[in-house]
Amino acid sequence: MAAFIPSGKPSGQDGFTYLGVLFLIAVMGMGLASAGELWATASRRDRENQLLWVGTQYAQALRSYYRSSPGVAMYPKELADLLQDERFPSAKHHIRQLYAEPMTGGEWELMRGIDGRISGVYCPSTEKPLKQVNFPSQWSDFNGMASYKDWQFVAEKAFLDGADGPPKAQSSASEALQP
Repeated sequence: MAAFIPSGKPSGQDGFTYLGVLFLIAVMGMGLASAGELWATASRRDRENQLLWVGTQYAQALRSYYRSSPGVAMYPKELADLLQDERFPSAKHHIRQLYAEPMTGGEWELMRGIDGRISGVYCPSTEKPLKQVNFPSQWSDFNGMASYKDWQFVAEKAFLDGADGPPKAQSSASEALQP
């Protein structure tokens, strides 16, 4: 039985196989990088949607707190007051829970009036939003904003016209007949 002994002469194919493997690794790396970028963009869009939803929840809760005030209408001193409003004989709940700010995972920045009470919330992130148009009517002023910090969820804008809030009541029968 004869054993195969390499002659030491290159066959000419070894270099092409090596280059083929390097090319395959480079193509796979580019594919994984683009998949990662798509995933990051999808994740950011999801966090933007959460920001809009949670911000709207806070604005509606702040409006509810203000409108249900016994006596003089006022906003809460702390966000926790929205969970358990002790101004009534049985505590009233204006929001289900306190939500974390979705873009940074941290705390909301609070908009306070001259009396120190909270009238709105906003995200502290200075990143440019992916969403630039087609906001719900109550947040239409968010169109073209430069950063998430500019998306300010204030109580007086909650429930403006549209599907996001209760329908507007007609003040007279003649208005109802007008186109």
